[in-house]
Amino acid sequence: MILNAKIPDGPLEDKWTTYKEKAKLVNPANRKKLNIIVVGTGLSGSSAAASLAELGYNIQSFCFQDSARRAHSVAAQGGVNAAKNYQNDGDSVYRMFYDTLKGGDFRSREANVYRLAECSLNLIDQAVAQGVPFAREYGGYLSNRSFGGVQVSRTFYARGQTGQQLLLGAYQALIRQVGIGKVKLHTRHEMLDLVLVDGKAKGIIVRNLDTGDIERFAADAVVIATGGFGKIYYLSTLAMGCNASAIWRAHKKGALMACPSWTQMHPTCLPQAGDYQSKLTLMSESLRNDGRIWVPKLKDEKRKANEIPEEERDYYLERRYPTFGNLAPRDISSRAAKERIDAGFGVGPLNNAVYLDFSKAIKEQGIDKIREKYKNLFSMYKKITDDDAYQAPMKISPAAHFSMGGLWVDYELMTTIPGLFAVGEANFADHGANRLGANSLLQASIDGYFILPYTLTNYLAGELKTEKITIKHRAFDIAEAEVNEQLQLLVNINGTKTADHFHKELGKLLYDKCGLSRTAKGLTEAIAGIELLSGKFYRELRVSGTEGEINAELEKAGRVADYLEMARLMCYDALTRNESCGAHFREEYQTPDGEALRNDKDFCFVSAWEWPGRGIEPILHPEPLVFEFIKLSVRSYS
Repeated sequence: MILNAKIPDGPLEDKWTTYKEKAKLVNPANRKKLNIIVVGTGLSGSSAAASLAELGYNIQSFCFQDSARRAHSVAAQGGVNAAKNYQNDGDSVYRMFYDTLKGGDFRSREANVYRLAECSLNLIDQAVAQGVPFAREYGGYLSNRSFGGVQVSRTFYARGQTGQQLLLGAYQALIRQVGIGKVKLHTRHEMLDLVLVDGKAKGIIVRNLDTGDIERFAADAVVIATGGFGKIYYLSTLAMGCNASAIWRAHKKGALMACPSWTQMHPTCLPQAGDYQSKLTLMSESLRNDGRIWVPKLKDEKRKANEIPEEERDYYLERRYPTFGNLAPRDISSRAAKERIDAGFGVGPLNNAVYLDFSKAIKEQGIDKIREKYKNLFSMYKKITDDDAYQAPMKISPAAHFSMGGLWVDYELMTTIPGLFAVGEANFADHGANRLGANSLLQASIDGYFILPYTLTNYLAGELKTEKITIKHRAFDIAEAEVNEQLQLLVNINGTKTADHFHKELGKLLYDKCGLSRTAKGLTEAIAGIELLSGKFYRELRVSGTEGEINAELEKAGRVADYLEMARLMCYDALTRNESCGAHFREEYQTPDGEALRNDKDFCFVSAWEWPGRGIEPILHPEPLVFEFIKLSVRSYS
């Protein structure tokens, strides 16, 4: 298979304009005849559904939550980037493009990344018009702050609730279209399979989670906006319900999966407190604007943080990366924390954390200013830990957070299945091997509001004369039968262990072998371990109840079954990429001072994987990355 990214010709800054000028159109009368399915109601899904409905298309929107507002975009805290240069500090579209490309360790397409930076200019105006309450300066101007991996202030924020506020803006746009009748919203419905007719995406099979009924829906195109798969590690910053099932079922129907081993560990999370935990809590990266990260210089330090004098503290990010200091990119900051913890300098009851200290900022700016910036984050920390971060440093630790990998898409955000589009974190398109902070909300918004309305219309213009497919087509019979067979298989195993048991075991295995650092030996062991765990899963799983009723255990079992298959692919992807880049850190490939060592000669490509069948080695289809407008360089933040 030869992958065609469909990148427009011409100068970098003109590519998106050229595409829009030449894209095919569908007239308003014909849009009313076309149906689109959007799976997921987070920021990318809600913005896509609302924008497409506004154009006149008929939209069926699906989410497994009881409200579209409970999509996990609501949990994003720190902010959203835009190259507005309101601070007059040298920012520009090109600088944002280069920062993002460099932050991803030069493992993403130039054209996609430039479009992300270019479209960022429109997003802030869009959000303000929706009523998103961005922070403002005393005079009324929108405020900005810095995030990791950049030297300008381009992050717009609404305290530590930016994701929630942006999602509410998209949600109200979505609900407006529901009220008009252009969107039919199906809450508590989970996608379990993709339906193909003549190789094109023409519908989905879903399970009604309130009744257990299996339902069919047909459309002229399908959009997957179901987020990332970081919950595969079990302990992560993601909500318990977050899963990979929609993208994985699409992958098994023929959509290639790109770079699944590129998963990000967020450096500022609350550390694990015990084996009883089912998730970890994110503390916004914005805290690193004023907080200083350090560990004691003495191993196994027993004194409290405030009892350790300044000269006995190691501000290791400031020491190793003086240019960026505490705002080094996430992959670098997380690995540096792990290195200090593994070396015996960790703090906290389990010695698995580092300090994030605000004492200097409070002394210089005053406690009221710090409270104004971070009050809700400090309150959340106090509520969870019963510690006061105004009086003593926070304890933080890296945790699984974001998936840079996802379904392979071209410049139009279409997968290798015609008519199947993937937006937001469900695709791999913009971040390379490491995402910069505050670019997640940006990508999700831009994909839905500004890109998909053009690219999906361009596709649908060629579908106007094709035969209308209904749910009575034989392809729906086959897909539904396969879904029922899988559900019955899980219910009938009748073992003794819950899906959570296997999920937790898988998470431990992945974190140890395919987490912050990887080795060929460890990844080989992981693949073998996943095979053993998968065998136990299908022998020992216990799902109480039946498939024809409300059954949360059955939902979890299906998701864990998909995770077991996806974990195997993650490890294959990491094992076959013999280099270190971004969040993918192979210990065999590092510089003498412990930094990632890329291999541009042999691995300057996107790894796109084909599903060959269960138990068969996945098939690699590399997409070469061509850099016409920038020169590859060694990523340095020191």
